[in-house]
Amino acid sequence: MNKILNELFERYPRLSIIETPILKAFDWMKQSFKNEGTLFCCGNGGSASDCEHIVGELLKGFVKKRPLNSILKNKFINEFGDAGKEISEKLQGGLKAISLTSHPAFLSAFLNDVDGNFIYAQQLNILASKGDVLLGISCSGNSKNVYNAMMVAKIKEIKTILLTGNKPGKCCSIADCIINVPAEETFIIQEYHLPIYHTLCLMLEDYFYEK
Repeated sequence: MNKILNELFERYPRLSIIETPILKAFDWMKQSFKNEGTLFCCGNGGSASDCEHIVGELLKGFVKKRPLNSILKNKFINEFGDAGKEISEKLQGGLKAISLTSHPAFLSAFLNDVDGNFIYAQQLNILASKGDVLLGISCSGNSKNVYNAMMVAKIKEIKTILLTGNKPGKCCSIADCIINVPAEETFIIQEYHLPIYHTLCLMLEDYFYEK
């Protein structure tokens, strides 16, 4: 894992100043996944796309194949024969992650019927439990709907991680862990966010899965 993090800093030397919060975020995600917890992600615009990207890397193999364990494979084969063998070879291991940006019917209904500033807070209130982790992505650090989700997380005893820029925003006042990249322009902040969350996904995969 140190090798993975060191490779990040070799490619992006300016990010070495935020090693501590990156390691803290990794440790919290790791502990949550070990306890069958779920990572929830939320953000807006490009950050919403980042949420989908993160979840995609966690729900399936990233750089490793993540084959099913032999016990589960045998259950499929014993129950379904050749069809069980096929599915047991196609399915992969994964880590439980949900993007709160991914439910268009709910999002549009809540936006229309209630208030768009609470679309993530509502989902987290229903779906999340103590021991889960919320990753909020906000380049400005001032996204109202991300802040409101973090309020729910506080009440439900869910650790919160904020991926943001170097200007303190409102979300910084409530987040438990702040990964603030050394940039102010939105597009540069987003360019730094991607290698950070890729590194976190690589570190998690390295911890939980064999080659």
